[in-house]
Amino acid sequence: MKLGVFMVLFNGRGFEESLDYVAEKGLKAVEIGTGGYPGNEYCNPEELLADPSKLEAFRKAIESRGLVVSALSCHGNPLHPQKALAKADHDVFLQSVELAQRLGIPVVNTFSGCPGDSEDAKYPNWPVAPWPNDYQDLLKWQWETKVIPYWKEAGKFAEDHGVKIGIELHGGFSAHTPATMLRLREATCEAVGVNLDPSHMWWQGIDPVQAIRILGRAGAIHHFHAKDITIDQSNVNMHGLTDMQSYTQMQDRGWNFRSVGYGHDVKIWADMISELRLQSYDHVVSIEHEDGLMSVDEGFSKAVRNLQQILIEEPAGEMWWV
Repeated sequence: MKLGVFMVLFNGRGFEESLDYVAEKGLKAVEIGTGGYPGNEYCNPEELLADPSKLEAFRKAIESRGLVVSALSCHGNPLHPQKALAKADHDVFLQSVELAQRLGIPVVNTFSGCPGDSEDAKYPNWPVAPWPNDYQDLLKWQWETKVIPYWKEAGKFAEDHGVKIGIELHGGFSAHTPATMLRLREATCEAVGVNLDPSHMWWQGIDPVQAIRILGRAGAIHHFHAKDITIDQSNVNMHGLTDMQSYTQMQDRGWNFRSVGYGHDVKIWADMISELRLQSYDHVVSIEHEDGLMSVDEGFSKAVRNLQQILIEEPAGEMWWV
C-alpha cells in the first residue's frame, strides 16, 4: 500500500508547490479533483484532453516528484433531477474516465447520485425509512428507473476504457452502505466499486473493519479514504446520527469529522489497514482532511504521522515459520 492525499485540501496553493509539499512529507500518491464538488483547480480534464502539451506537463509534474495518481475525483450527482446539473456532473465524469485512461490512472471516484421523487422533481429525495410505504415505492422507482440504468451505462463506459469507478458511500446518495453498494455492483458490472471512507461508515453505525471485510470479499474496494470522526453521544441523544446542523456547529453536532487518530485510536486504524491487506487491497490510502479543529497543515501532518507508523507497505513474503 501507498500513502497519499486528496489534493483538494491544498486548493489556493500552486499545483507544483503542493506537489513539492506532499513529496517532502514522504507520501507516494495524490488524488486529484477534476470537477463536481471537489472542483478542478489542479486538473481540468477538458483542457488536458484537448492539449497534448498541457497533458504532458501535468504528467511530468507528478512523475518527476516520484508520485503516482491514485484516482481522479469528480464527486457529484449525475442523477440530479435538474437536468442541467445532472449533465454537468455526467460530462465531467466521462471526461475524467477518458483522462484516467490517457494517463494510466486506475480509478475515478465519485458519488452514486440521488434522483428526485418523480420526473417532475427539482431536488434529490433520499428515503431512509421503509414506512409509510410511499418511501418503499419511491426507492423502488429510483433504483429501477434511474440508479441502475445510469450506472449500467456508466459502468460499461468505464470498463471499456480500462478504468474502475470508486463510489464513495456517503449519506444523501443512493449507494451509501455496503448493501446498497453490492446491490449496485451486482446490477451493473465489476468496474463499479467503492471508494471506502470509514468516517461515513461510523456515523451510519457501521463498523468500518467489517465494511472492508464485506466489500473486500466481493472484490469491490477500488480506493480508500483516510478520514476520522468523533461521535458525541449527548448530542446524538438530541439530534440523532442524521444530524442536519451545519458542520460549523461543532459543539452541538452529534458527530464531527476529525483528522486520523483524533476520533479513533491508532489500533483501530491498524485493524483497518490489516483488513485491507487481508482482503488483498494493495492500492492507496488517501488522506482527506475535513477537521474543523485543526488547520490544513496541522491536520494533514498529524494524519501522515499516525498513518506512517501503521501502513503496511512491503509484500508479506512467504510464511517462513510454516
